[in-house]
Amino acid sequence: MKRVLFVGQEPETVDFSDPALPPGLDAEKIRGGIAAGMRQMSERGWKPDLCLVRPDESARIAIERDLAAATYDCVVIGGGIRVPPKSLLLFETLINAVHKAAPNAFIAFNTKPEDTGAAAARWIGD
Repeated sequence: MKRVLFVGQEPETVDFSDPALPPGLDAEKIRGGIAAGMRQMSERGWKPDLCLVRPDESARIAIERDLAAATYDCVVIGGGIRVPPKSLLLFETLINAVHKAAPNAFIAFNTKPEDTGAAAARWIGD
């Protein structure tokens, strides 16, 4: 069974006033998208795990803990971490943690939580 780690920012910590984010986005919509993405990966027969991080120093610790607990075929970094310019340091921190702790895992990027399964499938197949 293929295993995928979905890494996203805790919805309650997102700055929804950031103009880089779509208008009308809120924590509830993000949570719904995350649930849909996790469900779609399960439906593909994969074992999805979720790592929600805060935009601070604890993010590195959280992802390193999750990567040490299991071997992943793919790690998908969510668009909420990758897209807003002010999240660049968080994005770099997470990429470097994945590179170090899971050097054999593919790294993929989604455009929204609902296409997380498609992002992973580009690298690990169905």
